Amino acid sequence: MTDMRRTKKKVVWGITGSGDRIRETAEIMTEMRRKYEDDVEIRVYISKAGDQVVKYYKLFPELEQEFDKIWVEANANAPFLAGQVQMGRFEFMLIAPATSNSVAKISLRIADTMLTNAAIMSQKVLMPLYIMPSDFKEGEVITKLPDGRDLKLVIRKEDVEHVQKLAAMEGVTMLERPKDIPRVFEKHFG
Repeated sequence: MTDMRRTKKKVVWGITGSGDRIRETAEIMTEMRRKYEDDVEIRVYISKAGDQVVKYYKLFPELEQEFDKIWVEANANAPFLAGQVQMGRFEFMLIAPATSNSVAKISLRIADTMLTNAAIMSQKVLMPLYIMPSDFKEGEVITKLPDGRDLKLVIRKEDVEHVQKLAAMEGVTMLERPKDIPRVFEKHFG
């Protein structure tokens, strides 16, 4: 008797320490998980700072309920996400939202966290990398605090320069907002 179970394709969703649009991003990723659940497994990898933010926004229970596989960073190599990326286990990597710190590190090739290490490895093995930076363009933005209040932030040119440097790299696509995420899934999984 043959095994009729189909192997699902795997995607990395990395969450850094940015609270900007984290709730909206989680909602979109939940929609993607449900829409593609027969064919795609979304594996959630949360940085140390991301773990704090996810808990601060009280999203961890929702993520645990919606996603089967969630890992929280212990150090730059634990869990060993970069090794799995290197071995070609994923279709693509999405980091959303991405802090200006993570974006700068990836653009400068600093692989000292689990997600920056894996992102740089994804570029080395030509695996598509999608990043939704919190500091996409210069100027004022309004984001939501965990209690729902608005917070005005000023995005500086120095942070945007790292976004632009990373966007110019082969195999990297920058996403401006959470509603850009579904087109990534459509591109890879029709």
